[in-house]
Amino acid sequence: MLILLKNYECLVLDVIGIGFVLFIIYADADLTLLFYHSLNRPRDFRNKVVWITGASSGIGEYLAYDLVKAGAKLVLSGVNVERLTAVGERCKEVSSCAAEDILLVPFQINNFDVHDDVVNKVLDHFGHIEYLVNNAGISQRADFADIDIAVDHQLFDVNVFGPVNLTRKVLRHFLERKKGHVVVTSSTAGKLGAPYSSAYTGSKHALHGYFECLRSEMVEENIHVTLVCPGPVFSNITDRCVTGKIGEKYDHKQQPTDKKMKTERCSDLMVTAIAYKLDECWICFQPILFMYYMAQYLPSVFRTLIVKFIFNRQRVMKMRQGR
Repeated sequence: MLILLKNYECLVLDVIGIGFVLFIIYADADLTLLFYHSLNRPRDFRNKVVWITGASSGIGEYLAYDLVKAGAKLVLSGVNVERLTAVGERCKEVSSCAAEDILLVPFQINNFDVHDDVVNKVLDHFGHIEYLVNNAGISQRADFADIDIAVDHQLFDVNVFGPVNLTRKVLRHFLERKKGHVVVTSSTAGKLGAPYSSAYTGSKHALHGYFECLRSEMVEENIHVTLVCPGPVFSNITDRCVTGKIGEKYDHKQQPTDKKMKTERCSDLMVTAIAYKLDECWICFQPILFMYYMAQYLPSVFRTLIVKFIFNRQRVMKMRQGR
């Protein structure tokens, strides 16, 4: 009997070990999200009104395609009207939706004065909103010491205060209906101190502070909050990356060979997270995903070993760019 127990323990340890190795090699999202995604159940958004900001390209664009295929009615917002129109037309092509099921509401997320007007425009058209996906944002690369404070203000206006203010406007509607779902596209940088992009990293950390607080306040209101943390993904956000100086663009172009997640895969996983109302999910390739877990559960070890001995400028920049 004792021998059988020992053999059983060894088997359990072997299974755990194999599972850990497979996770290290193949996982591209946190375990909770991968579990729900593996269920492969229909993600039903029929007749649900979903408002996506930053919908003219990248993650926002592909979210629009996935959600409209699942039956959603869409509000698409961004600043590039030509691209936004093209995304709207593509949504009609890939689904059976009617023309009136796609509403284009172009505006700048950091133009706070128009937030009341755009919310009213959406409500006048559809009558209600079920989901608000705060996806608009800009990225940044620069050394901490070289950043003008004006860049910090710019990043926070677009990445933080814009989504926060728009959410507050839509939240009134959610509270009246006694239901709603806020989705926020954060980043790896929202959980880890990503070097050489402190304004961007600070803005993404701030999102977690605001929306974790909102989630806590909404526990009795049937209003959900999902924070999504993608790692490097093929998206135009890197091509629009700024530096430490106002008006200056970071000289970087994506390459097809970059080790980044395909936008379609990131969007597919995000839709699962939204459908199952997950509080937070991590979406990225290894080794960044493993760093997530280290930072979350072994923070001192992470900072002592990973940050101190592995993070150097050249390695970090290559990792950020998927190279």
